[in-house]
Parts: sequence; C-alpha cells; structure tokens
Amino acid sequence: MQKINIFWFRRDLRLEDNTALYYALNQPLSVLPIFIFDRNILDKLEDKDDARVTFIQSVLEGLNEDLKAKHSGLKTFYTSPIEAFEQLVAEYSIEAIYTNRDYEPYAKERDQHIEKFLKSKGVGFYTFKDHVIFEKEEIVSGSGTFYKVFTPYSRAWKAAYQNATPQELPSALNYKNWVKTDQKIHALEEMGFSKSQIEIPAKGLKEELIKKYNELRDYPAQDATSKLGIHLRFGTISIRQLARQASGLNDTFLNELIWRDFYAMILANNPHVKDKAFKPEYDQIPWRQDEEGFEKWCQGKTGYPIVDAGMRQLNATGYMHNRVRMVVASFLTKHLLIDWRWGEAYFAKKLLDFDLASNNGGWQWAAGTGTDAQPYFRVFNPLSQTEKFDPQLKYIKKWVPEYGTSSYPKPMVDHKFGRERAIQTYKDALGRN
Repeated sequence: MQKINIFWFRRDLRLEDNTALYYALNQPLSVLPIFIFDRNILDKLEDKDDARVTFIQSVLEGLNEDLKAKHSGLKTFYTSPIEAFEQLVAEYSIEAIYTNRDYEPYAKERDQHIEKFLKSKGVGFYTFKDHVIFEKEEIVSGSGTFYKVFTPYSRAWKAAYQNATPQELPSALNYKNWVKTDQKIHALEEMGFSKSQIEIPAKGLKEELIKKYNELRDYPAQDATSKLGIHLRFGTISIRQLARQASGLNDTFLNELIWRDFYAMILANNPHVKDKAFKPEYDQIPWRQDEEGFEKWCQGKTGYPIVDAGMRQLNATGYMHNRVRMVVASFLTKHLLIDWRWGEAYFAKKLLDFDLASNNGGWQWAAGTGTDAQPYFRVFNPLSQTEKFDPQLKYIKKWVPEYGTSSYPKPMVDHKFGRERAIQTYKDALGRN
C-alpha cells in the first residue's frame, strides 16, 4: 500500500494561504484532505438548524468541488476525532498528519490525545501556526512574560509585524500531490441537522470600508463593519491576507485584528478563563440568579431600546454590532448583576462568529473581571449610548418597531439604581471600600 500524508482541515477552510496544507503539499507524498464533523461538539448544539453547521457544510462542498479539478476530494467523517483516525489508520498507510494549531482547551486536549494515538501507530503529527498572526509566547514584555493589558501588547505586536510581516502562501491548487479519489461530503440530514435560513455575510472586504472604519464603525445603523468574523472563525479567509490589507489603510481596523490575537494569547496562557475570572478575586462577586430577568434580556424585552435592538438583531441574524455588544454585555453584568458566563454562553449559542477566546475576552472586559485597568466602575449608560451612536433611532426602530408605543415594556431596572448597586456590590466583594 502506497504511503500518503493527511491534511486535517479545522479552523482553516480554504485552499489559499493555508500554512499546514502548504507544508503537506511540499512533501513528496500525496496528500488526502479530511474534515471531521466532531460529534463531541455537534451533539451539544441545541439548534438543529444551526447556521454555523450549514455554513461549514456548504464551504466543504465548495472545497470538494475545487479538489475535483485535481481528481481528488475531501474525505469527511461524522464521529469523534479519535474514531476517525482509527478508521484512517486502518484504511491507509499514513506517514504523517498535517494540521494547523487550535488554542482552545478542548482542541488542545483533543490534539494531545490524537498525537499520542498516532505515535503509537508510527504516524507523525505536525502542527503549524495559521489562525493568528502571533501566538501564545511570540509577543512578550521586556521581562519575558505575556502582556495582561492590550495597549502595550498592541504596540509590541505592531513593532513585531513591521519587522517580520508574514508572507502569504501559494494556493494549494498550484500543486499536484493530491491523493486521487472521489469523495462526497456528509449531508446535513445525515447528521441530524437541517439547513438554516440565516444569511451568511459575504467574504470580500472593500477598501473603502476599511478607510472609513474609524469614522463609522460605532454607529449601528451604518453598514460600516466588515462582518468577517465568521470567515475568520472558520478560516475561509486568511488572517495574514486581512492584516496585510488593513496595515497602512486604517489603524483602527488593524487594532481589531490585534484584539483577536490578544484574546487568543490570553486564553492560551490562561486556560482557566474559560469558566473563571481572569482576575481570581472577581470570582467573589455574588451574581444575582435572576432567570426571569435573564430571559427578558435574551428576548430583547428589557425596556432599554438599544439593548433590546441588539438582542433581537442577534436572535434574528446571528450577528450583533460591536458597539451594541458592549452595551448589552454591560447591561447584563452591571445593571442586572447577572453572571457574565450566562451571557457568554448565550452569545456562544447564537453568534455566527462565535470564537471562544474573543467571546470570553469581550464578556470579561464588559464584566470587569478580565484584562482591564479600570474594570468595575465602568457601567455603560444605554440612554447616553443611544444619544451618541443612534441619535435618529434608525437602528432601534429597525429592530424594536413597537418602541414609543404602549406595547413596549417599561425599563426593568432604573439606570441610576442599577449602576450604584453594581459598583457597591463589586466594591464589597473586592474589599475596595
């Protein structure tokens, strides 16, 4: 049996500028590309029309069509990763597996398990950096420790980027070393899913949008954000390509990409943040177990129109404007004093662009439990945020058409009361009185 190498697609669903795929194809052996619909993840999804699963399946169909031009195909599995590799080792003579690194706790544990199994079978397991520009320990302070605050991290990031801008790699379709095969992608129905009706934002990025990004990005009624989160999440676009486009065009947009690296770095160095506060003393905060209040927040029925507009946009589209994400997260954790983990889990369920590191980082920033120099006394005022960023109420009227009528609910908590209660609760828990 002829030996082959395997490339394992994960958060890198593209044939262009794909690091591990590039290195796999530069080896003398033919490459079989695979994707695993991981039941350890999929079986936990409540919504069987989850738009992200529909998106992944659709992207894989496209990749498979492209690979047919090379008389190859993408082999998919619907099982656990270890079972998939047991099948592969039994079916093929494999030299090595090539894949790009994933920094989430489950992914790291999974990869350790897979690597141990493959080693026992004499199969190599090679991983590469692809999902970020700089990973876990590449950007460190003068003392050699990871940065805990964004601003100095971003300065060091930019300096490193200028010194060594990552090169984009050629398309995998330039290569001939593919395993000759004909494969079919698992259909949604085979896995117990149905097609979602939620629309996925386009992949392209307009330079005009980047140029005006810092001027318009805070106004939710404007179509002025890239909406590329889902494409970065699943790697249908290259972070290197996007950073190159942004660099020199708009520093504010580039900063958003640096935030993504920053939170990935924080998670990689502090895996405890997955379910605990970045700053351990903030685990002392006595959150209110208000399930009724949480449900009103989820449904967009808080009586605060900008909060309600954001939640309804999320529920309907799988997307929420970034400025509004900060407002709704602050409202839940400060005005309602509800545990940030509840909000984080809801976003994880609904967001098309859900990414554990960025979602966790954003929620902990809003709750004041994360990487922030001035955490607990920042409480966003939904009314002043509306006046500043949606003064003509265009965004609110789009998503809360009953606003201003008798059918719109009264505010579930007074702003002044909620703010003062939050600050006092934090002070008491942290011993700051």
